[in-house]
Amino acid sequence: MLVKYWMSTNVITIDEDVSMMKASRLMKQHGIQHLPVMRKGRLAGIVSDRDLKEAQPSKASTLDIHELYYLLDQLKVKEIMVQKLHSTHPDDTIEKAAALMLKHDISALPVVNNEGDLEGIITKGDLFRALVSISGIYQAPVQVGFELPDEPGSIMGVADVIRDHGGRIVSIISHYERAPEGFRHVYVRFKGKMKRAGLIAELEKKFKVLYHTHDKVE
Repeated sequence: MLVKYWMSTNVITIDEDVSMMKASRLMKQHGIQHLPVMRKGRLAGIVSDRDLKEAQPSKASTLDIHELYYLLDQLKVKEIMVQKLHSTHPDDTIEKAAALMLKHDISALPVVNNEGDLEGIITKGDLFRALVSISGIYQAPVQVGFELPDEPGSIMGVADVIRDHGGRIVSIISHYERAPEGFRHVYVRFKGKMKRAGLIAELEKKFKVLYHTHDKVE
């Protein structure tokens, strides 16, 4: 799945010479936590609500409220923005975007095209939405986790049993972390009119089942 399908394209931006106070108001007004910062129409940095909070005087400050507001109005966004930017491309995968955020401990990435123009922004919240969509949890409440041999046809055997019981597979997720050498963990989510107990019993007889669950999102 690509970044362009999950990013926000109606991006609120701010000029680098705007005050920190205005940046804070913009975030509150639009209910956002990140603002791409522009310099002469080009992306120059990004500022987050965390950056704004860290730049404010501490509560132990002896400044009165008027002095505090004055200082915040004088401090420009360019003085606190992150200039060493990490960005992503509309045609990058969401997995790559998530890996970048995790590696650099950031919660949003500007999305730029080949010419360096800002096309959108993708946040951790967008990635959560994508994960939920990929999982298929809203379409299929039943999920079974397996430990299967890492060889051709192992997943097909599981799929055949599910189909034989009238089930329809909605998503399959596979990975190797925490799986023994020569095996992988596979998570299958499915739906359909079937006798769940009978299906689970046959799956447990033929395969190593790690768990089975019936998710209900309320």
